[in-house]
Amino acid sequence: MRHNSLRRGSAMVEFALAVGLLLPLLFGTFEFGYAFYTYNRLVAAVREGGRYASLRVYDSSTTTPSDTYLTAVKNAVVYGDPAGSGTPVVSGLTTDKVGVSVVMDKGVPDMITVSLTSFNIDTLVKTLSLSNKPSAAFRFEGRYAP
Repeated sequence: MRHNSLRRGSAMVEFALAVGLLLPLLFGTFEFGYAFYTYNRLVAAVREGGRYASLRVYDSSTTTPSDTYLTAVKNAVVYGDPAGSGTPVVSGLTTDKVGVSVVMDKGVPDMITVSLTSFNIDTLVKTLSLSNKPSAAFRFEGRYAP
């Protein structure tokens, strides 16, 4: 009889040791999954915004885009809609965190690059800071009408 009670005690110790190792591992897996999911949504939003920017009418004669162009591109990244309606694709993403740059070639837009100038992915353990990431560059294929 005494032999069985010793076994029960060792099972409880084994369980406590296993839980002490498995819970942080499980928690870390969820945190990594959340950060990866958020970053993937940001990559998709920036690519969609960059593609939209490359097809939109470019109405400035310099590398500085017009306010109308910038607003539409930034809204396309943040909301998935150039009109800016709806909720952001990622919580905490705002239009002031989106950067748009234009490279001109012989006075005509050649490359459009859209990136996030700064964004923080907040997990429970750590804050991941993104600077100029993600970014997407596309050749300009739209109409040039300054």
